[in-house]
Amino acid sequence: MTLPLITASPAAAVQAYQATEASAPPDGAAGTDFGGMLTRALQGAVETGHAADAQAISAIGGDGNITDVVTAVSKAELALQTTVALRDRVVQAYQQIIGMPI
Repeated sequence: MTLPLITASPAAAVQAYQATEASAPPDGAAGTDFGGMLTRALQGAVETGHAADAQAISAIGGDGNITDVVTAVSKAELALQTTVALRDRVVQAYQQIIGMPI
């Protein structure tokens, strides 16, 4: 089975970057390193997934709006795709470093 190639738009990348910058602690605070940024980004992706689940459950119960459900699921899908793309880039960088001659 072949999966379609899905790419994020530049506008979505800018929004994700701005969201990361807005949620970053002030300079000199704990968590400003690369690992802290990754932790915050992954936590944001998980929270987006939980929000999509909550919207879907409320729609199944008859309380939700279908537009809100579709929007929440789309955001969760984009967050997952971004996370997978980031993981792939990290693995690729690791493989390139391992392949370097000493």
